[in-house]
Amino acid sequence: MVQPQPNDTPTLEADTLRIAIVTSGYHAGITSSLQRAAESAFLEAGGQPDRLMCIEAPGTFELTAICRGLTVDKGHRTPDAVVALGCVITGETTHDRYICQSVSEGLTNLTLQTGVPIAFGVLTCQTLEQAESRSGGEHGNKGREAMHAAIQTAHIIRGLDSGGAQQS
Repeated sequence: MVQPQPNDTPTLEADTLRIAIVTSGYHAGITSSLQRAAESAFLEAGGQPDRLMCIEAPGTFELTAICRGLTVDKGHRTPDAVVALGCVITGETTHDRYICQSVSEGLTNLTLQTGVPIAFGVLTCQTLEQAESRSGGEHGNKGREAMHAAIQTAHIIRGLDSGGAQQS
């Protein structure tokens, strides 16, 4: 068995995948940048525009419900992976902690229940500047990273479903 080396970058091939992006409309200046980067990453990996579904959620908390609607009992329409994008910024109260914990646990539970990978592209920042830095600034774009994770995970699961992990 070939073991990947730490510096090996897996080939990203999205040409056979159906992927959904669910983006929070809250902090739209940040989340729209995450979505654009995720869409670009999908297309750059050979994904077909008609196999990419983009849905806007009212806020980050609603990502879980919409991702559930995409992944539970949809048969041939179920995407191979979902990318959940949002931005939660700490405020004067602890509201952000409850949102972040609920969403991360909800998306993890959905992945475990359905077998459909849901990439976590939710920024959990202390300041708007930190969010800007992670949505196309000095720390890259977490939307792009989440799409890469979704593509890779979808292929790994396909490999497992067909009797073994696929080699890159």
